[in-house]
Order: sequence, then structure tokens, then C-alpha cells
Amino acid sequence: MEDFNMRSLLTGAALGVVLGGAAVGFSAFASPEDRAEDPRMITYQQLDLFAEILARARQDYVTEIDEKAAMKAAINGMLTSLDPHSSYLDPDDFRSMQVQTSGEYGGLGIEVTMEDGFVKVISPMDDTPASRAGIQPGDLITAINGAPIIGQTLNDAVKEMRGEKGTDIDITILREGVDPFDVTLTREVIQQKSVTWKMQENDIGYIRISTFNERTTLLLEESIEEIAKETGSRPRGLILDLRNNGGGLLDQAVSVSDMFLSGGEVVSTQGRRISDMERYNARSGEVFKGTPMIVLINGGSASASEIVAGALQDRNRATVIGTTSFGKGSVQTVIPLGADRGAVRLTTARYYTPAGRSIQALGIDPDIEITQSRLTEEELARIKRWSEADLPHALANEDGEARQDISMPDEQPPEDWDGEDYQLKRAVEMLNEGTVTASAIRRAG
Repeated sequence: MEDFNMRSLLTGAALGVVLGGAAVGFSAFASPEDRAEDPRMITYQQLDLFAEILARARQDYVTEIDEKAAMKAAINGMLTSLDPHSSYLDPDDFRSMQVQTSGEYGGLGIEVTMEDGFVKVISPMDDTPASRAGIQPGDLITAINGAPIIGQTLNDAVKEMRGEKGTDIDITILREGVDPFDVTLTREVIQQKSVTWKMQENDIGYIRISTFNERTTLLLEESIEEIAKETGSRPRGLILDLRNNGGGLLDQAVSVSDMFLSGGEVVSTQGRRISDMERYNARSGEVFKGTPMIVLINGGSASASEIVAGALQDRNRATVIGTTSFGKGSVQTVIPLGADRGAVRLTTARYYTPAGRSIQALGIDPDIEITQSRLTEEELARIKRWSEADLPHALANEDGEARQDISMPDEQPPEDWDGEDYQLKRAVEMLNEGTVTASAIRRAG
């Protein structure tokens, strides 16, 4: 009875009969007391209840229901109740996800999640309609083209925001401390150039990674080659900018980390069973060996970004500066269902930095906390930095640890600061001053 085929159980009008039969068949082998406590029996009873409710809705709802949409919503509801990153992808969603991870699709250019029925922005991607319109991490998208998002799934909302190049879309933004406002964006083909580079003063190299898609490692290699040409061999210092990078593919996070490490562990993952543990190690050899390195992170740095930052921090390869990262310490596996039935995106493991740290709901704490803008004590008391821990049904940190409370940073811009990027400026200064060496400094304690 355990190895039932869910597809055969959830078909058409026979649903209630089949499920009822399954329950009756099971009852022949167990006492009433055992049946009441057996998890399998409880599952059969709940499935039977679901079948009855579906039949009632089909028969008595005020209008004819779209049973396919209702079943999809039920499946998605079950998955999203597990954690905010598990979901069902119908065939269209699945194809869209494959296109996105390939690095090119039509849309606005934002990494998003769902919170309280609204779409929440994790980070806008560089040089996209969203970033140029000033969309910020933490913004809530409450309506699309005037229609409220409440009641939609994340996949439905994302599908609606994507579309053909040149078409307009209106989104309503709710931002803390600001009245709701509308933004009109024109969709573009988002060709994610996920890696860019430039030189800073005194031969300091700067590499920006905006997302981790299938082309990230290749583009990083090209950037490193260009920096080597520009400097004649290698830079005096290197800055890796992962701010507002919402993550992406695990294998790309590993290969990016591998470029800056010579052997040893990059990350490990642990699934439900002890046998599900996997370790990912760097190969021997590293680029720009001995070059002092800084990694920039902030609250929009999530998932794959945190894997890279955590690996380079734990292995003492880089000094991490900025603000605490998002705290998504879980791995999702996309499981195709075949026969044009879409796929399931399921959280299947937690990941751990080389030191064995789980950053789930905690984030990566920088070695030196530097804010981008100046905060007073009064502003600090009012501010709320959103994170993985704030998402509905988010996994708790298994060690029982809680995210650190917001406090005054180690450093923030001076009162008369009018520059654009204080964190980057300080990173360049630290490398020029020699306060960051090839063996990275670490926070005391």
C-alpha cells in the first residue's frame, strides 16, 4: 500500500472511489487504534477529504471551476507550505526556468520571492529595466497592470512579468517609509552578462558577479584573463562584488570558488539522510595566488553568493566586507516529472561552509561591517533588514541560532559623504593601504 501511484489516485471522478478503496484495503491489516495513529492512514484520510472537497466544489460552486488550475493550486499550496523555495513548475514554468538559467529571457531583470501574498524583490540585476528604474531589494510588488497579486502563486506572478521585448508593464511598489507608487517598465531580452570587470586605481582589479547561471564561470575566466593582460601579470589587489546577487546554480558557485582556492573543501550539502552528504572540493591551482582579496556582500547576497563568500572567508582567502547576507542556506533540486508534466522544485539539502557552518536564516557576517549609507541611532532603531528568516515557512537554523540583531556598524560613511559607492571605495583603500593581505584578516572572536 505504500508504493501507490499518485497519478492514478488523482484522476477524474474516480478519485474518491480509489482513495476510499485504498483506505478500506489498509483497514483489513490494522486495528482501529493502529489505523488512528499510522501516518499512512492519516494521509489516506486527508486525501479522501481532499477528493470530497473537490467533488463538492465541482458540483456546488457558484460557477464552473477550472479543475486543472484548482489541482495545480493545491499542489503548489502543499509545496509552498514546506518552505518558501519549494514549488511546482508546470510545463511552461519549467521551460521558462530552463531559459532563465541559460542566461537569456524576456522580462524585467529581478530576483524575487513571495512574502505575505506579495512578490518581494531580493535584488535587481545589473543594467536591466528593473535596476534602471530604481527597484530596490526589499521592495514589495503588490499589483501588476493594476491587478492585485494577492491570490497568485510566485510562478504565476513571474510569468506575468515576463513577456516580449518592447512591451510595457505597470507594477505597483510598496516600499518601507514611502507611499505606494506605480512604475512603468519596458520589457527587454535579459541577456545576463553575469560577470563584468574594470580596473580601479593602482592596478586593483574589480569583478562584479550579478548572478550564477550557466555562463558565469566562463565569463569569470574571460574577466580574469583581461585583468591579467591589463596588469601585465596579476593585480595588486582583487575585489569580488557579490552584492545584490540573489544566487543561482550550485555548480557555478563551486566552480567560481574553485578559481580562487587551491584544493580543499568549498561547500558540503546534507540531505535528509546521513548517506545524502556530499562534499565539493576545489582543484589544485588558483588564479592570482597571493593577491590580497576582498569580497563585498550585503542583504541582497543570497544562496550561491553566500556559498562563495563563506568558502573564501572560511578558507582565509578573502576578507568579507559589507553587511550581513540574506541567509538562504538550502539547496533546491529541480525534478522533471516527464511526459510534459512539468517539474518539482524541492528543497533537498542544507549546505555548510568549509568550517561546517550552516548559514540558514543567519547569513554570512562580514569580517568588517561597512554600510553604504550613514545611519543615526534613531534610524537604526526603525530600520528592518529583511532576510530569509522573515519568509513564511522558512527553515530554522538547525543549531538553534538566531540572526544577529541590527547594531551600529563597524564603519559607515562620514557625515559629509556624497559619493556613490562607499563600500567599494573602502575596499580599494584597504587594498592600497595594505590592511588586507593575501592571508585575510578576520574579526576578533
